[in-house]
Amino acid sequence: MSVPGIASAGSALSQPTPVRGGRRRGGAWRWPVLVVLGLYFVVPIAASFWFTIRRPGGGVTARAYTGIPGAQGFADAFTRSLLLALLTVVLTLALMVPTVVLVELRLRRLRTTVELLTLLPLVLPPIALVVGVRSVLAWAPDYFLNTPIATVMFALQEPGLPWILVLVYGVLALPFVYRALDAGVRGVDLRTLTEAARGLGASWPRVLVTVVLPVLRTSVLNAAFLTVALVLGEFTVANILGFTTFPTWIVQIAGADPQLSVSVSILSLAVTWVLLLLISALDRRRPAEEDS
Repeated sequence: MSVPGIASAGSALSQPTPVRGGRRRGGAWRWPVLVVLGLYFVVPIAASFWFTIRRPGGGVTARAYTGIPGAQGFADAFTRSLLLALLTVVLTLALMVPTVVLVELRLRRLRTTVELLTLLPLVLPPIALVVGVRSVLAWAPDYFLNTPIATVMFALQEPGLPWILVLVYGVLALPFVYRALDAGVRGVDLRTLTEAARGLGASWPRVLVTVVLPVLRTSVLNAAFLTVALVLGEFTVANILGFTTFPTWIVQIAGADPQLSVSVSILSLAVTWVLLLLISALDRRRPAEEDS
């Protein structure tokens, strides 16, 4: 004997849930959009690559790529930019990792204030920032001659390693570094981990090195990648301050050898993609290691 209410409930549960046709039709647009976006990026790069290998009289040549290592000024400019990128990464991480941890653990009421302060480099145009920096550096011979302040200002402008660029790039990278680190902190229970480490007798520097940095490994790598990409692609500040870096060298060489300039730009873009893929691969390995 069957109960009508139970029978009707069972038949209702057994009926398949209807699928909205709108979602299926919406999914059909996915591939055309991806194709259009892919062409938007691939076509200019392919055209640039063809320009670098095309011989004026006909045929192809790899001279624009084989001549990069021996190009005049390339080694110095590229090495200088890599060193500036490394120093900027160290500076920004040394400043922002303790700041993010302190805000998360002790000063949560100041989170909004810190976010607004780190957004200021995005509000202030780089051209205005660098003009102000140049004006301050010009005070050295006028107001501080034969003083320690003038010595410091002159040392910051050393052409071989312009520390002033490290400071300016550190300011420009603050928004990206803070966002990357803050996203990582919000995704872990940092308070419990740090309290456990402190309870076992670890000092705060050891907690930062052995607990915080491994937990925020992906966020730190993302912040470092964004900083390196910013330094290797920044032109305005270095050009106005009169320093030769990798981007300014590319512009300088473009007048004498356009093919070489474009080929170096393509290789720098490829290096950036490789770094991004490496960070993505490390991010995929982390869940697998944690599950094992």
